[in-house]
Amino acid sequence: MNYRSEIDGLRALAVLPVIFFHARFERFDGGFVGVDVFFVISGYLITNSILTDLERNEFSMISFYERRARRILPALYMVVLVCLPLAWLTLPPNSMKDFSQSVGAISLFSSNFLFWIERGYSDAASELKPLLHTWSLSVEEQFYVVYPIALLLLWKLLRMKLGIVLAFCLFLSLLMAQRSVEASPLAAFYFLPTRAWELLIGALACIYLLKAKKSHFSRSRSEIGGLLGLILILLSIVIYDRDTNFPGVLALVPTVGTALVLVFATRQTITGRLLGFRPLVGLGLVSYSVYLWHQPLFAFARHMSLEEPGFWLMFVLVLVSVTFGYLTWKFVEVPFRRRDYIERGIVFRLGLGGCLGFLFLGTFGHLSDGFPTSEPVRNSKLTDQDFIVLGDSHAGHLVSGLASATTGQVSSRTSLGCIPFRNVDRYDSRFTPGECARQVNLFLDTVIAEDPKAFVVLSSMGPVYLDGVPFNGKDFARVDGLGVELITDKSIKDRYLVFEIGLRQTLAELSVLKSPKIVFAIDVPELGIDFGCANLPKKRAIGNFDLGDVLSSQAFYKKCFVPRQEYEERVKAYKDLVFSVVAEFPEVILFDPANAFCDAEKCKGYDETFGFLYRDYDHLSESGSRYFAEALINYLASLQIIVDSDFKAENHGSGR
Repeated sequence: MNYRSEIDGLRALAVLPVIFFHARFERFDGGFVGVDVFFVISGYLITNSILTDLERNEFSMISFYERRARRILPALYMVVLVCLPLAWLTLPPNSMKDFSQSVGAISLFSSNFLFWIERGYSDAASELKPLLHTWSLSVEEQFYVVYPIALLLLWKLLRMKLGIVLAFCLFLSLLMAQRSVEASPLAAFYFLPTRAWELLIGALACIYLLKAKKSHFSRSRSEIGGLLGLILILLSIVIYDRDTNFPGVLALVPTVGTALVLVFATRQTITGRLLGFRPLVGLGLVSYSVYLWHQPLFAFARHMSLEEPGFWLMFVLVLVSVTFGYLTWKFVEVPFRRRDYIERGIVFRLGLGGCLGFLFLGTFGHLSDGFPTSEPVRNSKLTDQDFIVLGDSHAGHLVSGLASATTGQVSSRTSLGCIPFRNVDRYDSRFTPGECARQVNLFLDTVIAEDPKAFVVLSSMGPVYLDGVPFNGKDFARVDGLGVELITDKSIKDRYLVFEIGLRQTLAELSVLKSPKIVFAIDVPELGIDFGCANLPKKRAIGNFDLGDVLSSQAFYKKCFVPRQEYEERVKAYKDLVFSVVAEFPEVILFDPANAFCDAEKCKGYDETFGFLYRDYDHLSESGSRYFAEALINYLASLQIIVDSDFKAENHGSGR
């Protein structure tokens, strides 16, 4: 195929919006469509390469995968190698464990599956994952495994109907994508079957060009087709945003636009001349390496900051991404593409060695739990009581701490996003209405039937559910399509009234039981800082070998808090409601963890003894869970409800 500078210009048009999207620049909320543009270009180029070789009877699977290895692996391995020490220095253990898993997944080109699995209720923000962008490489590589074989068979068996067969496959993939977008958006976004149609659009564009007659390309038709394609791409960048359903039928706008540019834009057309602008072409040449660098740089910058980095820092990082991309292209990509410089055997050996090496490192980091901090773990048993925890993820994060502090049994009756009250349903855009109410009613029925001799602890993320506003604007998914309703009377629209009715009915049922003691735990203070501000690890350890302080800063740790006044204003209506209802049930123990987590001025996220108390915006870490458990047990002991505890805590306030 003759060199087409407009394709490199199109690559630049694809990579820039993606970078600006990840930088969170205004007016680029639709920049993610750049990945779709890349998919179409890849489908076009790969099909052209394979069909050209087949026409000449020169196609070789070994040569095909050699070219793919030369093109993809050297730059990718280079970026991952640089990321490894940066991750070790800057990521807290949980994040380091996730990063290690992504390194292992990259070696098997399966990171799209990993990131799909990791996107759970309390998962960290996507922009904090240094290797998140490699999902698209995994999709392409999975396509390259299947497509050449399929194309070779179709060439031999159905050469004259090749376009028809690929068009049918495209239709099936698009249909699957649209249905998946409605039923399982994350799967639709990450998986090859729902992305393959975008690459096949490029394939069909290639087949059309190879078979088209010269008369199909009049000057006016080429001008209109090229400009229309360019407009469609730019339009999708402007009008789409993070809530747009992708990659369903709406993805046809940028992908069809890309196909039109590939088919009709030439050096003689306006579109071709625009895309052939030398700076754009230059950026397109290095676009792959630039794409590889931008996400790690952005992610590590976000990890190093308590707040979202400002515009100018992100702009500088964009320039750094381009600079690193150029250097990687010149000194890594170009040399490895030269067969006379690096022979095939070396490429395959380096590829296999890198694959095995990264798989080993990823597995080691995962099994080591991200090289946890070397602060001592508090595992001493403080009581022999049994506990049953009911509620949502804010109840679930209490379980590990209680389990570490008692010789008794700790049972978790928790369901993500569910308020632990009779007949109260809580849902958002991720959950089916009615699901929470059914699950919680089942939990309550089980506890009532068992009448266990245990502490039954009820807790949930009340302020978020009642006000419908995420603290500090963190994780809007929890309030998107929020519903809090009483399934026995859906006419009640006031969420506070629903909460009050459900709480009163639940306490009335539980407080008459003979054996258990009922504890209502006020929600822990919301920190509102990414990763619970554990962006910098205090210490690193491998096994029993302490590696000492790494980038530690006491000034940094002292910033890990939310002002007490801000917290109290946030929860005032919630607390007033809880206090008034619980006061009707003298048998119920009310525990307010704010008295342990907060002083007069601030609610802390870091403790000198326990370390970081939170693992994200508002969920407790393992240490924070233990901190909560000690505060609760200390409070119960102060009430002489637990008399067998020898625990005497320091700096743990009372529960009331």
